[in-house]
This record gives sequence, structure tokens and C-alpha cells, in this order.
Amino acid sequence: MTVLVDRYPCAGAVFPRSTPAISREVAHDDQSRHIDIGLINNMPDAAMETTVRQFAALLGSADTRAVIHLKLFSMPGVPSSDWRRGHLSTFYSDFDDLWDTHLDGLIVTGTEPRAADLTAEPYWTCLSKIVEWAEETTMATVWSCLAAHAAVLHLDAIKRSPLNEKCFGLFEHVTMSDHWLIQDQSSPILTPHSRWNEIPEDALVSSGYRVLSKSIAAGVDMFVKERKSLFLFFQGHPEYDADTMLREYRRDVGRFLRGERQTYPQMPRQYFDQATTNTLNAFRERALVDRREELLSAFPTEHLSNSLPHAWHSQALCTYRNWLDYIVKRKASKTHPRRPLRRVG
Repeated sequence: MTVLVDRYPCAGAVFPRSTPAISREVAHDDQSRHIDIGLINNMPDAAMETTVRQFAALLGSADTRAVIHLKLFSMPGVPSSDWRRGHLSTFYSDFDDLWDTHLDGLIVTGTEPRAADLTAEPYWTCLSKIVEWAEETTMATVWSCLAAHAAVLHLDAIKRSPLNEKCFGLFEHVTMSDHWLIQDQSSPILTPHSRWNEIPEDALVSSGYRVLSKSIAAGVDMFVKERKSLFLFFQGHPEYDADTMLREYRRDVGRFLRGERQTYPQMPRQYFDQATTNTLNAFRERALVDRREELLSAFPTEHLSNSLPHAWHSQALCTYRNWLDYIVKRKASKTHPRRPLRRVG
């Protein structure tokens, strides 16, 4: 599959990509195989570039004959640094243009919450408007993590519940449905999670959502609701790279070393092998007796990155392949609607 990222250079520091030649078959095929996807990337500064690359790579690796045009947006109201403002003005479309943009599909990411009540976040009004716009305008939308929590709160007043500790790690999920979005998936489905809140399963089911996968330890992951648009929700992060949780763990260790948090962070569950766990426990012991920011430079990120598994990647590809195929088929039915049979005689 070819993914063309709007406004990104063909080769650059952010998302170095080579755009393969579009096959003659696809280039001259009907427009249903040219899919316009919007990515509303609300991730914090440190994860912005990585998030674009992760989703572009995930979409581009899906086994479907289509050309994806990926257009980038970011919500106003998300905390903005000078770097972020410059980055958005260079590589992202003006957010106000979203409302008049034709998109077949949409992906909306979360961001780090700052308020206990999502409706108190400065971007709440904008995010609520996106939910309504996506339902009226897109064929299908993915809501990721905090965006999923916000969407169900706006749609059905389902409130998330705070967890006693961070849900962080790689978890096994059993399939709860034979829905076509998870067809060809083997159970269990492995998915990374990183969140401080959860959505109760009973509240989802009573409001008409269909749960696709859940974990005993992590709760619901994938769930879906279809009205005018197909809404697919993830509490987890199937788009993560193999080393994303290692780098997030390092970020939290840095917050501890700088005194921004009082306790040393827990390792992501079921993610590291024993040798890696031993190495990181040794660093923890050192940090507890020598707590200073400078120690973070000794955190063995690069040394450990190559040993980490990416066991969830093939299953993530399967889900997104099914999602994209749905868009292609639905677009084709609109582009070439079936003609009624003519009665003869």
C-alpha cells in the first residue's frame, strides 16, 4: 500500500519515507481505492513525530490495494510549546480547515490528561465537535485511548473510572465477538496499554457498544459502535513500536529523578525478559540512592531496544487491514451503486 503524507517532505528527519511507485493497476483503478484519511494527532511534543510515523507505517503495511492520502491535524487547546507551534505550521493543515475537508476515515489520538474531569480540559468543546463531525462526515473513525474516553463521554455520558495504579504493559486479550473487524485474528490478542483510567464494560454494553476484546488484567480494549459512521475504539495502543513502552518508562524515570513524581515508576508488565528486568532493576537501585537528573543519561535505552519484542504488530495490522477494507468497500458502493434489475417482458 502507498501512503502519501500531506505536507511532509519525501525524505526528512520526521518521517523518512520512500514513496513507492503506484502500480498501473491501482493508479488507473476507480477512486474507491484512493482513501483520504485524517490523523488528528494530539500527542505531547516528545511523541508527535513518532505517532505520525507509527500510524503511517501501520496503514502502509496493511495488505490492501489502495493509495492512502494522510492529512495531519492537531486540536487547538492542547498545550503548545514554541517547537510545537512551528512544527504544526510547517507540517500540519490548519485545524479550521478540517470542517470543510473531505475525509473517508479519521484517526484521533489522545493526549496526557491534565484535569480529573475531561469536560474541564481546554480542548473539550473542540473534541466534542470532532465526534459529531466524524459521525456525519466519515465512513469510519478510530478513537485512541483518551480520545476513546472522550468520545463515549460525549456520545453516551459514559464516564471513565480512575485506576489505583497505571495500566501499563503488554496484555493478552480474548476475543468477545465474531465481528468482521477482528476476523482472522488468533486469540489471545496482544496489545500494549498505557493509561490511568478505564471505561467500565457494563456501561458500554448497556449503551449499545459491542466489545470485541478484553483482558482479565487490563479490561476492555477494542469496542465498536456503528451508526452513520463506524466508530472503532481502542483503550490500548496497537500502533506502538517495539520500544515505545521502554521509552515511556524512561520518561517516567526521568520525572522521578527530577522530583516531578514521588515514587519510582513500575515497569511495564509482561514486556521485558528476565535479563532486561535485571538490568533495569539495577538502574532502579542506583537511582534510589543517587536521585539526580544527570543519572538519566546512563539509562540503557539503546542497549535494550534491540532485544524487545514486537509481538502485537501482526495482529494490529490485521485489525487495520479490516478497517481499511471496510472503507474501500463502502466507498466503492457509493462510487458505483448497484443498478436495479430491469424487468424483461
